[in-house]
Order: sequence, then C-alpha cells, then structure tokens
Amino acid sequence: MKIELRFFASLREALGISQESITTPVEVKTIADLRSHLAQRSEVWAKVLGNNQVIRCAFNHHMVDSNTLLEEGAEVAFFPPVTGG
Repeated sequence: MKIELRFFASLREALGISQESITTPVEVKTIADLRSHLAQRSEVWAKVLGNNQVIRCAFNHHMVDSNTLLEEGAEVAFFPPVTGG
C-alpha cells in the first residue's frame, strides 16, 4: 500500500528527510510494522525509529498508538517526545 511519511524535529534532522511517499510490503499492516520496516533501512534508521525509541505517531492528523492499522493513502507522521518547562 502507498502511504505518505512525515518526520519532525530531531527525527527529521537525524534522518535527513522531512517527508516521503513509500509503498509498503504486504506484511506491513500497523504503525509498529512500519517502524520495524523503516528501521531495517540502515543503522541510522534503526537508531532513530527502533522499538527501543520513544516516538509519538500521528495517523491522518490524529495521535495514535503502534497497534493502529495502516490504510492506503494514509499520512503517518513521526515526532520525538516533547518536553516542556
């Protein structure tokens, strides 16, 4: 399925990319699957998106958890955790 990816803040800086369109393999069905798939790209991607990293995700502009099912044409955005003071 084809989806749009968006990366924000320190994730964007570390990956060197702010957005991209990808076609996922058939086995990628959830946000967690997508993160695992992207983490396989390289050591940098694994460090930034690996399962041990705390990352917030939005699916079509709504914050979601990693069990959210993907849909054709969806937008998935990844954000680092936000701290305030």
